[in-house]
This record gives sequence, C-alpha cells and structure tokens, in this order.
Amino acid sequence: MEPYQIVLVTLAVAAVVEILVLLIAGKGSFARFGLALKAYLRILGDAALAERIRPLLEPPVEEAVKPARLSPEPLRLLALLQREGRLLDFLLEDIGAATDDQVGAGVRELHRQAQAVLKEHLVLEPVIAKSEGETVEVPAHFDPSAIRLTGNVTGQPPFRGTLQHHGWRVKNYTLPPLPEGQDPFVLAPAEVELP
Repeated sequence: MEPYQIVLVTLAVAAVVEILVLLIAGKGSFARFGLALKAYLRILGDAALAERIRPLLEPPVEEAVKPARLSPEPLRLLALLQREGRLLDFLLEDIGAATDDQVGAGVRELHRQAQAVLKEHLVLEPVIAKSEGETVEVPAHFDPSAIRLTGNVTGQPPFRGTLQHHGWRVKNYTLPPLPEGQDPFVLAPAEVELP
C-alpha cells in the first residue's frame, strides 16, 4: 500500500469510528445524529448562535441556597435585660392571679433595673424632638419606618398633626463582647443548686 492510501484509510477509519461513537451517544438515532451534525456545522460558522447554545451545554453552577442563619446580635440586649432585671421571667410569668400591689412592686424594681441597662448600653434620641401634644409637620418625603401616621390619613404630604409620641431612635449602642465559647442564643442560663 502506498503511503497516501494508508493516510486515506486511516482517515476513513477515524471518521467511521467517530460516527459510531456519535451513534452510540445518540442511542442509535440517525435523526439526532443529523441534528447534531447540523448544529455542529452551524455553531462553527455562527459565533452568536454558539453563545446562545453555550448555557444549554454548560449551565451555570448554581450555589446551593443556604438556609438563613439567625443572627444573635439582637438578642444581646435582651440577655442583658434578663440578667440585670429578669425581664423575660417577668414577661413570661402568668401574673393573672397576682394582686395589683404585687405586680406594682415587681414592676417598680424591674423598671429601675431595665432602665439602668438601657441607659448604660444605648444612646437614644427622639425621632421628633418636640413635646407630645405639640403640632408638628410631617414632610413630603418622610420615612414611614420613623413616623407612623394615625387618624384621618388622606391626601398627600406634607401633613400637619398632633404629636402623640416622639418615637425613639438608637443613636449609638455599646454591648459587651460575648465570652469566648458562650452560646449567643442562651439568654439566661439554667440555674441548678447543688446540695
């Protein structure tokens, strides 16, 4: 055999092997084989078509959606209020059978302790720095999370009305860091007295 004949036979065998591989991949379907060959040739000549088909052949890897992890940050102040004034114990206790005098005595101490915690850890300021009962104007582009309108709310701002509560805004806060290894979701540890 001549060298050029060997090259031609090798190319023919390679072509037949490639066709067999494509037929096996297409599970013996000549229709899909024809479509694949047609798509192959069109993609080679049309860059825009190739870019439109790329996502079908190489879908973007979607990151697994992780469940939202609860942040312990909002609980730190609540833990301080529990530690210093036992606020949770008071709020979760059934006080239906208690007398007004008993509730009043408990509230007075709770108020003192909780107020001390707030004053130590929060810098608060009024949202509207006016006295309750004064007439105030609510501007056109007010923040609805800072000002809640009540009563007969009609029309467009600016509104004029009577200040019922000046609101509170946290200007700054300082919370002590959690001790190393402490579970931030434990607001108050269980207490066990040993004999």
